[in-house]
Amino acid sequence: MLKTENLVPQSRLLVLAGFSLLLILILVFRFFQLQVLRYQQYKVKSEANIIRAQSIPAPRGLIYDRNGQILVDNRPTYVLLATPAEMTDPDSILPIIAEHSGLDLSQLQAAYDKNYRGRFQPIRLAKDLTIYQLSRIAEHRSELPGISYKQFPERYYPAVVRAAHLIGYIREVDRNFLTTAEIASEYRIGDLIGWRGLEKMYEASLRGKNGVRYLQVDVMGRAMEGGAERGVIKPLPGNDIHTTVDSDLQNLIEAEMEGYRGAVVVSLPQTGEILAQGSFPDYPPDLFSGATLSEDWTHYAGRPDNPLLNRVTHGYYPPGSTFKPLVAIALLENEIIDTSQTITCTGSYRLGRRTFACWNPAGHGKVNLRDAIEQSCNVYFYNMIQLTPLDVWAQVVRDFGFGSLAQIDLPSEQAGIIPDTDFMEAKYGQGRWTKGHLLNIAIGQGDVLVTPIQMLTYVNILANQGGAVRPHLVEKGSDYPEIDVTVSPDTWSILQRYLLGVTHGENGTGKLAQPRDTTIVTAGKTGTSENPHGEPHAWFIGWAQQGDQMVSVVILMENSGHGGDVAAPLARKIFQLYFQKLAEQEHHLAYAD
Repeated sequence: MLKTENLVPQSRLLVLAGFSLLLILILVFRFFQLQVLRYQQYKVKSEANIIRAQSIPAPRGLIYDRNGQILVDNRPTYVLLATPAEMTDPDSILPIIAEHSGLDLSQLQAAYDKNYRGRFQPIRLAKDLTIYQLSRIAEHRSELPGISYKQFPERYYPAVVRAAHLIGYIREVDRNFLTTAEIASEYRIGDLIGWRGLEKMYEASLRGKNGVRYLQVDVMGRAMEGGAERGVIKPLPGNDIHTTVDSDLQNLIEAEMEGYRGAVVVSLPQTGEILAQGSFPDYPPDLFSGATLSEDWTHYAGRPDNPLLNRVTHGYYPPGSTFKPLVAIALLENEIIDTSQTITCTGSYRLGRRTFACWNPAGHGKVNLRDAIEQSCNVYFYNMIQLTPLDVWAQVVRDFGFGSLAQIDLPSEQAGIIPDTDFMEAKYGQGRWTKGHLLNIAIGQGDVLVTPIQMLTYVNILANQGGAVRPHLVEKGSDYPEIDVTVSPDTWSILQRYLLGVTHGENGTGKLAQPRDTTIVTAGKTGTSENPHGEPHAWFIGWAQQGDQMVSVVILMENSGHGGDVAAPLARKIFQLYFQKLAEQEHHLAYAD
């Protein structure tokens, strides 16, 4: 047999053997490092790879009225979810869902794209699924890998009242919110957040804290059949809030304002509590709860009467003759007139080449301040505003809260416009505004714009003769701020008598606000503000008192005519119901004793 001589040097064999041994030692050391030294670190990582954290939504706190009636509740709804990592082909799976469930394919695709945030994060495709839809999806489960559903708490409105603008609504957090909002770090896509009204104002209290469920998943990230839960952190429900709203009064104003545009606010002047508040027209409170159909949104968003606008806090209106008491305060406090001073109203007032009309074409004859307020004579105030510097009048008006926010506990509001010299010169030019502008200001027209919630602060100050707690909808542990107005006792006494004459005097414009029960004493002021777009707006602001109990109202009815004819009768119904309820409560207490 032929043999060849091994020509590999012994030194090379030793080097090769040494190198091989070194590799083996490195592998052994690395194995020891991974399996022993860093065992705990990689154990945690490996367990994290087989555990999926699934959020458990926390039920939001309930919202009650002042008598314990639930205004906003929660109820379970079913949500359809898709996990991208488990789906073989979304483009083929979504049409199958649409075909068998009746869900709109375009909405499913839009939801998939909008809510996508990772292959292993469930995407919310639809909610408010019916049992029929769930059963149809379950029947085709083999064709729908990655599709699941779970229960989710949804807002529910069991009360007979709507109170839509007051309560507000919630919406789902989306990708846009997470990229723009300052508080985005506190939320995840699909979470619910208060978006309007009390839901937004008290979001931090109502929202609660989501829980977490830990599930075992396989190497593909899919939940394992029969896999046990690896722990649950239970959700913490949100806190309930108790409003100052009386559902009976709220129901009354909603029924009476059916078919009208406007705003109504009812409150307790001594405490600032709002008993009822409505902006009309409004919308169903569950419009934004669950799936909002595009046609529903278009219907409400596109209407010319703007039902989505909260007129109480965001409606700008000329106050009309309701502002005449403020002119009177400016005149009396600055000793510009005395109450016996009279002028003659012929039904119009001539200034230069312009004629300014009184609401009564026949005129009111000889009138003093009392007659002018009681009968709402325009001509009297046309004369008297010219005796009052504009900035003096503006300061009096601002003292009553106009031109600034009312600070109601709602997310936003408007401040209105109170013209002074700087405003007029900025708008019309230096020296280019005239006494004609002042005449309009005297009767709450022209450049004066207010919101109904500001009018509530105003009437409460009048009722209390000097101060009022800021209006609010929810009782809190801390006191609400107050607004104080410094007016002499003599002026308050005079003004109170004159405002009583509006509802009790023979020629008072607000007589229709007085209930039949003569133990109820009312006072207030009507207003009819001109509107360039149609019929004038009707105002009534006032209060009623029986014993030591008092209630106030602000009523605005757009394009409805004269305040004394249209708004005052609604005030009477509100007064009657409020004191009727008080009498019933006292009767029940007496019977219980």
